Amino acid sequence: MAQTTRTDWDFVVIGGGTAGLVASRTAASLGASTVLIERARLGGDCLWTGCVPSKSLIAAASSATAARSSSLIGRAQTPVPVDFAAVMRHVHAAMERIAPVDSAESLNADGVKVITGSARFTGERTLDVDGRSIRFGQALIATGGSPVLPPLDTGVEFLTSETLWDITELPGSLLVIGGGAIGCEIAQAMARLGSRVTLVQRGPRLLPKEEPRASAIIRSALEVDGVTVHTSRRLASIDGSGRTGTATLDDGTVIAFDAVLAAAGRTPNSGSLDAAKAGVRLDDRRCVIVDAKLRTSNPRVWAAGDVTPLPQFTHTAGVNGSTAATNAVLGLSRAADTTAIPRVTFTHPEVASVGLVTADVAAAGLTVRTIEHHELDRAIAEDETGGFTSLLVDRRGRVRGVTIVGPRAGETLGEASLAVRNGITTSAIASTTHAYPTFNDAFWNAAVADVRERVGRGAIGAGIGLLRRLRSARLR
Repeated sequence: MAQTTRTDWDFVVIGGGTAGLVASRTAASLGASTVLIERARLGGDCLWTGCVPSKSLIAAASSATAARSSSLIGRAQTPVPVDFAAVMRHVHAAMERIAPVDSAESLNADGVKVITGSARFTGERTLDVDGRSIRFGQALIATGGSPVLPPLDTGVEFLTSETLWDITELPGSLLVIGGGAIGCEIAQAMARLGSRVTLVQRGPRLLPKEEPRASAIIRSALEVDGVTVHTSRRLASIDGSGRTGTATLDDGTVIAFDAVLAAAGRTPNSGSLDAAKAGVRLDDRRCVIVDAKLRTSNPRVWAAGDVTPLPQFTHTAGVNGSTAATNAVLGLSRAADTTAIPRVTFTHPEVASVGLVTADVAAAGLTVRTIEHHELDRAIAEDETGGFTSLLVDRRGRVRGVTIVGPRAGETLGEASLAVRNGITTSAIASTTHAYPTFNDAFWNAAVADVRERVGRGAIGAGIGLLRRLRSARLR
C-alpha cells in the first residue's frame, strides 16, 4: 500500500472494509484531506471472506446441481464429479478480479491516502499507528467484526467464514454450527458440491429473523439437497484433532466430521482500539455505541459497519459509511436509515425481505397480500413454484414490508425497498407497467390485488359505484 508522512488530517478512517472504503472516498470527494488506515488487506470481509467468495461458491454449487439433474429436460439425478480445487480457483479468481477496485492505487486516484498498520487511540484527537502519531479533525471507526467460535474446550480447528476459503479439498463430511444466513448458504452449497453436511441450530428454526414460512421452505430445500438439519439442539462437546473429530449434541446425538464450520455469529473488532482513551463508549458486546447520526460519545469520532450495533450487511456498511462521512465533513445531521434495510439469504430459493414482518401485522394494523408462486407464470415456466411474495400494506395503502421466497428474490428487493423507504402505495405500483413474464410479477400482482380489494369497499367503493351508475344512465 502507498504510504505518506503527513501527520495531521481532516478525516481519518480506521478500517478498509466496505464502510471505510465508502466513507474515505466520500470525505475526499467533499474536499477533506483523508487517510485510511488498514492493518491487513483492503476490501474487508465482503471481498475476501464474505459476499464475493460465498456467492462464487454458491454459483459453482448451482452449476453442479444443474448438471446433475433437471426435471425440465427429463433428466434423472446422476453423479457428476466436482473438481473442488477448480471451484476454489474460481472463488479466488473472483476475489482477485474485484480487488483492484478497493486497492490503494484506486483510493489514491480518488484522493485518499493509505497507511498500512494497526491504529489505536491515544487521545480524543490523536492516534498511534505502529509508533507513528496521527492527529485528526474527525475520525471514523470502521474495523468490522470477526466470527465467534463455540465456547468449548477442544483440540479441533474450526473453519470460519474467514478460513473456509483456504481449503483445497472438499470435506467428506462437514458440520455447520449455526442456522443463520451464512450457515444456511454454506451448508447448501457444500452439500450440492458433494459433501455430507450436518447443520446444527440452537433455535427452533433456521433463519430466525425471517418469516416462519420462509424458514420452513429453506429447511426443506436444504434437506432435499442432502443436508441433515438439527434444530433446538446445542453442542455438548467436540472431540478430535486438526479439523476432524466428533461432536455430541445435548440430546446425545453423535456427529462425525472431517471439518466443522463455526457460523454462529460475529463479534466487533474493537478490542485493539483503546477506545476509552478517545472517550468512545462501547456496549456490553463491545460494539461502538453510536447515535442516530452515527456519532460516538466523542463528537469528533464516528462509526459505521459491523463494529456498531446496527444491522450487519455490506450495503448498510456502505450507506452508513457515506452518511457518517458526510455528517462529519459538512456538519450535517443526516440519520442512518433503519426503516428499509433489505436483506437476502442466497440459498436456493433465495429469501429476500425488507421492512416490517407478519409479526407486526396486528400491532401496526397492516394487511397482508400474498401471491403464491404456483400462481406465477414465470415460476410455472421454470418449475420453481414453491415460493411466495407477501406485501404488508397499511391503511393508507403504503407498502410497509415485503418478503419474497424464490429464485432471484433479491433482484426484486430493489423496488420493494424503494417502496418501503418512500411510502409508495400499492396504487402507484399497480399503475406502473411491469415487464412480463418475470418473478417480479408477483410483487406487482400483490399490489394489484390490494388495489382491487380497496376499490371495492368504503368511500372509494361507493364513489366507483356512483360513477358506474351515472355512466350507465348516460349510455341508455
